[in-house]
Amino acid sequence: MDAPHAVGGPPTVPGSAALEVSPLPGRCGIRARGEISALTRPSWEQALSELARRHTGVSYVELSDVAFVDVTGVTALAVTAMSLPEGRVVVENPPPQLPRVLEMFWPGLDRIEVAL
Repeated sequence: MDAPHAVGGPPTVPGSAALEVSPLPGRCGIRARGEISALTRPSWEQALSELARRHTGVSYVELSDVAFVDVTGVTALAVTAMSLPEGRVVVENPPPQLPRVLEMFWPGLDRIEVAL
């Protein structure tokens, strides 16, 4: 049986970081599972780019199955939200470091709503 593939990436290797991203059923958004770090950044950025292309006012990013997101992963999310022509991104159930990093570097960014 083949190992699962990270979106846009090579097969996962036991003990390595992996990221799986899938569409949210019934609404504009994505669900991520795994880690958002240097190893998975290309997949994360590709998923955010696709999300921005489909954005229609409110987009959802469900992160309850994300164990870790690094500062550059949060940066990619913030840059994506700021580049939208209108509306906002609702981030649901993020790991604890995500809201802290947003508040530290982008206080008052109203394009991202964090729903814990």
